[in-house]
Amino acid sequence: MKDERYAKNSLRQNTGGIVMYIDMNSFFASCEQQLDPILRGKPVGVCPYESPNAAVIAVSLEAKAMGITTGMRLMECRQICPQLIIRPSQPVKYRQFHVKIMNVLKEYCGDVIPKSIDEAVLNFTSYKLIYKDFISIARQIKSDIKQEADYLKCSIGIAPNAFLAKLATDLQKPDGLVEITVENIDEHLKKLQLRDLPGIASGNERRLRKVGITTPLEMRYASISLLRKAFGGIVGYYWYCRLNFYEVDLHMNKTKSMGAGRMVSADQSASLQTMEALIISLCTRLEQRMVKQSVFCRQAIFSVRYKNRGDWRELFRFANPLQDATELRNYITGRIREYELLCFPHTVINRQVLNINLTVYDFISENTIQYNLFDNRIQQDKLRKIMYLIKNKYGKNSVRKACETIEPDVMKDAIGFGSVRELEADDNGNGLNNFLLEE
Repeated sequence: MKDERYAKNSLRQNTGGIVMYIDMNSFFASCEQQLDPILRGKPVGVCPYESPNAAVIAVSLEAKAMGITTGMRLMECRQICPQLIIRPSQPVKYRQFHVKIMNVLKEYCGDVIPKSIDEAVLNFTSYKLIYKDFISIARQIKSDIKQEADYLKCSIGIAPNAFLAKLATDLQKPDGLVEITVENIDEHLKKLQLRDLPGIASGNERRLRKVGITTPLEMRYASISLLRKAFGGIVGYYWYCRLNFYEVDLHMNKTKSMGAGRMVSADQSASLQTMEALIISLCTRLEQRMVKQSVFCRQAIFSVRYKNRGDWRELFRFANPLQDATELRNYITGRIREYELLCFPHTVINRQVLNINLTVYDFISENTIQYNLFDNRIQQDKLRKIMYLIKNKYGKNSVRKACETIEPDVMKDAIGFGSVRELEADDNGNGLNNFLLEE
């Protein structure tokens, strides 16, 4: 099993653990500055598309210093910083840099766990006889990353568990290096507010204050029962573990859901063929991800949001778990037709569409699929897997379904911060999905 390569989460306190957390600083924007030296030292924002209502998905360190934050509308950004330079996102380039960085990390440690496109954890606990000075190792990692891309910076945290190592990366940015130990943890926590802890937002802060916990240091010394009261059940116990050197965050959990969605332009919503092609693209994207992870879904949710803030949403439960994009698309279009017949003259796909989203979940492994005696899809499922093996070896355009040729480029490539599982090698040591690295 692949997960056996990684250290499991532990129910035992381990103050001697060595976990290193790597957090790339302003990753997407820094990649743009790496690719185009003219952008270096200037405020840069990255957007999926340039429009006054578009939201920046990443900003450079220079833009952050001026008060611009991720998620701001471009119109608001321009008011704060008129000289802000906007670059359209280049997902393929970001993935390529991600792979280079992971390769650097794997030179030092066999237990490298990517947490997102710009973050990774290295479990050095079993390497204590190999390396004597992990601060020096962290500095060397920084140097090696600089050799790959001289403008990319990272903050590195070292601690006995993954949560505290992650917290350490937030204590000194950019280009920081902080170690949290049994001896200095209280000094670090004294300087922080509750919301400075990763995972503590306004809701969790309110819960803690209700039980009399007002600082991270008080939270560390709170009893398990009080934390369970604040958070409700097992979550409170996990917080006790995080602040007391137990490990509950290192191990990779199985994917519970996969989603794909896109904003829709006015030109796209005006064309039924374009919208049909966009739905096909969303289904194909999720098919590819399910094939990579060797799972089939038993449920899905398709939703459409409109400019008037209304929405149309449908839940699908499949009698036979599915993975095929065409089959998934047929369920969606069939349900749309049923609705439109019942609610004529209302239409689901119209000029008011703002975005569409598709989520699949309730997965079952391909190894436990039970095929219907009268609808045996074994050959179809094998063929689909072979198709992606061919894509991986010969390129994304080497083979396509007929439905994918209808406006094949209608859905611009996009990247999420957490979408890195497809960039990992499989159980046989074969490479990642190489076609995700193609221009």
